[in-house]
Amino acid sequence: MAPFLSAEGERRFPGAGRVEARFDIPCQGFSVTVLFGPSGSGKTTLLRMLAGLERLDAGRILCGGETWADADRGLHRPPQARRIGLLSQGYDLFPHLDVAANLAYGLPGLAPAERRARVAQLLALLDLQGLERRRPAQLSGGQRQRVALGRALAPRPSLLLLDEPLSALDRPVQLRLRRDLRELLRHLEVPTVLVTHDRAEALQLGDRIVVMEDGRRCQAGAIQEVFAHPSDPAVARILGVETVLLGRVVEIRDGLATLSVGEALLQAADPGGLGAQAYVCIRGEDVLLERGEPGPSTARNRLRGRIRSLQSEDPLVRLTLDCGFPLESLVTRQACAELGLAEGEAVTALLKASALHLIPHD
Repeated sequence: MAPFLSAEGERRFPGAGRVEARFDIPCQGFSVTVLFGPSGSGKTTLLRMLAGLERLDAGRILCGGETWADADRGLHRPPQARRIGLLSQGYDLFPHLDVAANLAYGLPGLAPAERRARVAQLLALLDLQGLERRRPAQLSGGQRQRVALGRALAPRPSLLLLDEPLSALDRPVQLRLRRDLRELLRHLEVPTVLVTHDRAEALQLGDRIVVMEDGRRCQAGAIQEVFAHPSDPAVARILGVETVLLGRVVEIRDGLATLSVGEALLQAADPGGLGAQAYVCIRGEDVLLERGEPGPSTARNRLRGRIRSLQSEDPLVRLTLDCGFPLESLVTRQACAELGLAEGEAVTALLKASALHLIPHD
C-alpha cells in the first residue's frame, strides 16, 4: 500500500548546499511527524517544499494519490492547490481584522451562511468563544496561536504544516499548551508535520521523527525508537544525549558487552555487530547518584566519581562528573538539595546496563 505522503527530492542553493526531502507518512489520519534538528539544518526549508513555497530541483512529492511536485516533469502545484494548512512561527495574523475575520479569511469560496457556520465551529473547537470581535493585539500569546491554527484549519486541509508553533510563547505557556495541542490534533485527525528543535516538545507531540543536519536526513522512524537507538554519534548528539564517548570492547559474554572508557569499565546490553570499538551513549536522566556507601542496587555499573560542576536548569540541575571519564547527570533540584551535592564532593554514579546504548564504530 502506498504511503499517504512520500517525499523524495531536494532543493539546491548555489554556493550553499542543498536540503533533502526524504521521508514518508505511512497512512492518512492522525499522526504527527516531527522535523527535528539544530538551527540551519533545513527543517523549515523542507516544510516550505511540502507547502509549495520552494520548488524541487530534483525528485518528487506525492500526497494522497496526487503528485504535488515532480522536477523531471517540471510539475509544481502552488500552495493553494495542495490543500495544506500552514502555521508559521510568527502566526502572521492580520492585525486590522478581528478573530472571526481572521478565521474566515481562508474561506472565500463558501456561501456567507456556510462561512459563518465554519467560523462558529472553529471558535468552539479552539475555545475562542467570546473573543470573536477582538483583534490580535488584544489577545494573549496562547490565544493568538489558537486563532492562527484555526485559520490554517478553516479550509479542512488534508495535511497540516506547523513551523515551531510554540516558539513565540513564554516557556510556562509552551509547557501548558503542548498537551492541549496534541489532543487537538488527535481530535482533528489531520496528518501533521511539525518543525521543532526542542527535544521535550518533539517527544510530547510527535509519533514519528525525521532527524536533520546540514540539509540531509540522518535518521527517521518512530520517535521513541529513534530517541532510544540513535544510528550514529552525530544523531545522538542532535537528540541531546549528554555523554557520547568512544570505548574499547573488552569482552562480550551472556548478552553483555564490557567496554573500557577512559579509566573505567562499563557493561551494556550487546546490540550485536560490535567490533574492537564502539560509541557509548548515556543520557543524563539515566545516571543516578548516591552519597556515602552505595546501597543495594540492580545497576551493573557503579562508578565512583567527583562532581566537577553544577548548573541549574530549573527544575533540574545538570552535574558534570569525573568518573574516570566525563559523565553528565540530570537530577531534580530537590534531589540535589537532599543529597547535599556540591562541587568537589565524592559521589557514586549508578547506571543500568540497559540504559547504555552502544553504536558500532565503523
